[in-house]
Amino acid sequence: MLNSYFTVKSEGYDELTIQKSRFIGYVKRVETEEDAQAFIKEIKKKHHDATHNCSAYMIGETNHIQKANDDGEPSGTAGVPILEVLKKMDLKDTAVVITRYFGGIKLGAGGLIRAYSSSTSQAIETTGIVKRQLVQKFIVTANYSLLGKLENQLRNSSYLLDEINYQENVEFSVYVEAGQEEPFTKWIVDLTSDNATVTPNGTAYLEIDV
Repeated sequence: MLNSYFTVKSEGYDELTIQKSRFIGYVKRVETEEDAQAFIKEIKKKHHDATHNCSAYMIGETNHIQKANDDGEPSGTAGVPILEVLKKMDLKDTAVVITRYFGGIKLGAGGLIRAYSSSTSQAIETTGIVKRQLVQKFIVTANYSLLGKLENQLRNSSYLLDEINYQENVEFSVYVEAGQEEPFTKWIVDLTSDNATVTPNGTAYLEIDV
């Protein structure tokens, strides 16, 4: 699992008009190639009357799945520019479809590349980007005499206090960035003079707006 990576929020779109042509950019987070293809098919169905529905997607921890489709535009002027934006922004698990309604003015190869790149960038910006950070969840269990001190220190630390459960002892659920588990445990031990227990409780990804 990656410690962190960038992707888009769930789904979004935006539109540009360039030389009377409409470019509608659709963006979606996808986890598999099947998801990406289903999304592209959905947009093509929605805009079956469009001149082109060009697309690209990049999927996997190592971006091992990369596809681009010009959908009738001159080779290399649509799908590849869309994909290049995804690469430049380093966005994983992301699919983009740019729907074009031709406005009567030819843009030329350079103009098309710029138009598809700009449409992709704007649609992604409108949709929003998140950083997915791998975290280890810990349960810190301590006597109630340490409640105030622990809560205050955790809230003012770089660690994320998720919740406090008031059981026989007080339990703090804390998210710690991957790679910081050992420093966190030592910090708790020092803070409580070794009067708290620190128990790992699974991993998860937290999403942070970029």
